[in-house]
Amino acid sequence: MTTVFFLVATVAAGLLGAAQPGTGIPSEVIQLTQFGPSLAVAVLALFWPARTWALLRGAVRGSGGGLVPGGALAVTALLIIATAVGAHLLATGDVHFTAPGALGHPFPLIVVAQLIGACGEEIGWRCVLQPLLGARFGVVAGSALVGMLWGVWHVPVLAHGPLYAGAFLTATVSMSVVLGLGLQRVTSHRLLLAGSFHTLINLGMLVFMNEESGAVLPMALFGASSLVAALVWMSLGRAGRPVTVDHP
Repeated sequence: MTTVFFLVATVAAGLLGAAQPGTGIPSEVIQLTQFGPSLAVAVLALFWPARTWALLRGAVRGSGGGLVPGGALAVTALLIIATAVGAHLLATGDVHFTAPGALGHPFPLIVVAQLIGACGEEIGWRCVLQPLLGARFGVVAGSALVGMLWGVWHVPVLAHGPLYAGAFLTATVSMSVVLGLGLQRVTSHRLLLAGSFHTLINLGMLVFMNEESGAVLPMALFGASSLVAALVWMSLGRAGRPVTVDHP
């Protein structure tokens, strides 16, 4: 299932990305590539319906509170961005800030579209692949593997060179570990919680960082701040109850 998911998600993202210019949908608002994982989930549901629906249990509805984990994840996302921006300010004396009003489209529209796009990704990465690999390898190792696949899936990012790609993969693996630990006992609205975390990260990078220019420093600082967050979550996980994952 993992191989099929990743191949379909990658091919679908490439096709959607190639089709986007013809749709007239601005990439600043939403990137159609984000729905590649959604299409991969649909393919899994065709070939492994029972297994896929079991993995999706709790993605939207279910029992069990997600308010506290959701709040912790949201705070973590904000701290990741704030730490990276603060470190960039200390290192260079400057912050790359784009006022929301200076963006090419209304900021509320961008926020809603970013949440939709993030959920388009996270229904695959965190709602299907994470429980699948977490049940096999454990929460931390499974999350790290999901994060690596998630990072490699962003093929164009890897073209910016080894240092940039390494920092980006550090960020995706670290954020995936944070999400895996944060969602491990949440049995309802997992998609919204993961999508909200993802959206906050994307909006923070859009407004405060210039990593899309290919500059290594902001991406390195983003990767480092994400790694610190993951280490804190792992430390808290060891200090609390044993980290486990339910087999779907």
